[in-house]
Amino acid sequence: MPEPPDGAAAALPAATARRLAVRERLPVWLQARCAVEPRTVAAIGVVLVAAVGFAGQQYWSARPQGVTAPAPVAPAVVPAGATASAGTPAPAGGGGGPVRIVVDVGGKVRDPGVRRLPAGSRVEDALAAAGGVRPGTDTTGLNRARVLVDGEQVLVGATAQPQPPGGAAGGPAAGPLSLGSATVEQLDGLPGVGPVLAQHIVDFRTARGGFRSVEELRQVTGIGERRFADLRELVRL
Repeated sequence: MPEPPDGAAAALPAATARRLAVRERLPVWLQARCAVEPRTVAAIGVVLVAAVGFAGQQYWSARPQGVTAPAPVAPAVVPAGATASAGTPAPAGGGGGPVRIVVDVGGKVRDPGVRRLPAGSRVEDALAAAGGVRPGTDTTGLNRARVLVDGEQVLVGATAQPQPPGGAAGGPAAGPLSLGSATVEQLDGLPGVGPVLAQHIVDFRTARGGFRSVEELRQVTGIGERRFADLRELVRL
């Protein structure tokens, strides 16, 4: 670095003059290292500022982040009618319509005859479909809560009389006995059927909601093929 003239050195501030004096006493190689151009200093400063900024950005990005819990979602409200429709299987039957049964309502009712009722109907429903029971009719032995089966007959106030074994006076029975409405006493009057077996038949009928065919007698405890053959023509639904 050229030395300033003597007049210029005198005009320099005292601090600058001291720095120049100190640098002049240093070795030549060290003076060259200390003589850094202002542009170099500015470039180094820019690099340092950029480095500090990048480090600050990395620190800010790596800091722990707060997690916000998602807002609770309320369950969808399903209309009661839609739930019932989805959980109830469609009834079997042609065209997807409701299943119906056919029963014969007779005896002391206002309007006897054949009635078509929804499956699962009970004796009380059959009586209502026939106009109700006539006034003064004794319905003590009639189970109004019994579930009806297709093809059966409901007699009101005209219950068949018990038939002793072998028929009255040794003759045949007056007619086939209804498995759907016969009492234990009536079943006890059939050939080869005692009070125990008659009770088994009634219990089977109650558990199954009625007989759906005469063939189901084979499933009753105590009725084998031979006994069923003897009873087949003496009973009906």
